[in-house]
Amino acid sequence: MARLALSLNQHPTLSRTVDLQEIRRIVELMNEHGLTLFDLTKKDFHLKLKKGADVDQLRSLLASLPSAAAPTSAAAAPPVAVPAATGGEITSPMVGTFYLKPAPDAPDLIEIGSTVSIGQTVCIIEAMKVMNEIKAEQAGVITAIVARNGAPVQYGDVLFRLQ
Repeated sequence: MARLALSLNQHPTLSRTVDLQEIRRIVELMNEHGLTLFDLTKKDFHLKLKKGADVDQLRSLLASLPSAAAPTSAAAAPPVAVPAATGGEITSPMVGTFYLKPAPDAPDLIEIGSTVSIGQTVCIIEAMKVMNEIKAEQAGVITAIVARNGAPVQYGDVLFRLQ
């Protein structure tokens, strides 16, 4: 489940300008209408609600970097050799930290041999303190988990291979 990042910059207290019930209503409207950004400025108050990562901004930033400058993390390398892709791949849509579990005490979302369907959540990528559910864009059977749990991933990195 995606979290909302809440940024409040206000002079002395929140309750004088906008009450928490108002903010809750705004969050509900954002969820109801699929909005990812809400920005409100009043006299001595600024409220900015952002849901998820700004994928377009991250893509343009990554596109502006020279390809040789894109770092590859040794921590993200799998501990064993991964066979070349013979089927499809699920790649990272953003830069962040890869997690197989939706919560520390929860079971892995998928394992090698798991059958996934289109739209099924396969992992979580944390970006800017927001947990983003990554969904399969194709159906198949997971043949390899390429990214390591808790390791950083870059935009376009292969997370899973499937058949």
